[in-house]
Amino acid sequence: MGSTARDVRIFPGGIDGVLRVPRHAKGLVIFAHGTGSSRTSPRNVAVAMALDEHGYATLLLDLLTTSEATKHGQVFDVALLALRLEHAIRWAAREPVTRDLRVGLFGASTGAAAALVAASNLTHRVAAVVSRGGRPDLAGPSLEEVAAPTLLVVGSEDHGVLALNERALARLHGPKDVAIVPRATHLFPEPGAMNHVVAHAIAWFDRYLAAQASSVTSPSLPQGAS
Repeated sequence: MGSTARDVRIFPGGIDGVLRVPRHAKGLVIFAHGTGSSRTSPRNVAVAMALDEHGYATLLLDLLTTSEATKHGQVFDVALLALRLEHAIRWAAREPVTRDLRVGLFGASTGAAAALVAASNLTHRVAAVVSRGGRPDLAGPSLEEVAAPTLLVVGSEDHGVLALNERALARLHGPKDVAIVPRATHLFPEPGAMNHVVAHAIAWFDRYLAAQASSVTSPSLPQGAS
């Protein structure tokens, strides 16, 4: 696909990320990781690489700084995580290589709640949301305000989280669905489970993100951080 990648820093907050943009990108997917994770999460990196191969630009983020990530209260501060994600969405709208791309969000665990809150606040900028083993219930009243098509991907053996996702699905008013990965637990460590997650995510973004976008040729990324 001929992708180019670079490290970025997004203000306010000074959060770090990795932006990868293939030529002729079909859209941009911004990742919101879960509790105790980071932009180097092996599972999110695997999803991002698969999306890249499928023609999507990706932005993997640390929604907290190094010092913030050590504070229990901030790790679970969905409002703060959502605010940082909104900063990243606005940053992408200003960047020459991403400003013409429609935005999708991919959230895991508490990051899924942050993605839904951000989608409710930036309705005109978020075209689709995918949650992996997420806690959409933590989005609170924002769930009813989400207009972006939302897919909740949950393992069949992640019983407590599955129940929370099914209840959250009923509260969403836009296009929505739940995809249950057979025999998978919360982190999808079972053989082939993440392949199912990737397939569901690609299909959702193809339907609701790329299908609405015109073909955009992305220029080469400059070297160095920004």
